Amino acid sequence: MIRYFLEKDFESIYSLGNELSSSFSKTNKLNEIYKDSFHRILVYEKENKVIGFLMYIELTDTVDILDIIVQKEYRNQNVASCLIDYMISDLEDTVKLITLEVRKNNNPAINLYKKFGFEIINIRKKYYANGEDGYLMGRVIER
Repeated sequence: MIRYFLEKDFESIYSLGNELSSSFSKTNKLNEIYKDSFHRILVYEKENKVIGFLMYIELTDTVDILDIIVQKEYRNQNVASCLIDYMISDLEDTVKLITLEVRKNNNPAINLYKKFGFEIINIRKKYYANGEDGYLMGRVIER
């Protein structure tokens, strides 16, 4: 089941997020995000357990995907695809563009995004803390 996150999900989101980045729980204050009118977090729940989430910012005409992660044992089972598909189908009619950054060498994620019509827009040199380059990817929403 996919739904928007609740306060009861904070611990699960922090746990998953820290797999993505050791500083996730320090840089993302879920209690503030929960009250924020721009941030959104979709969770994928299976058997009452959060196994993945997608965090994004939705402004009037753009969406920026911030993070997407799925527990290792549930990867390659369409969880991330379902989260992205749900997000896209639930966007406001005013949204015209979705963007995201992805590590240049993260081929599984790049292929996932391409499946949803995202294209590489630019290279962000030394974007990540370890000096790794990133791709800026985007998808125009046509209605």
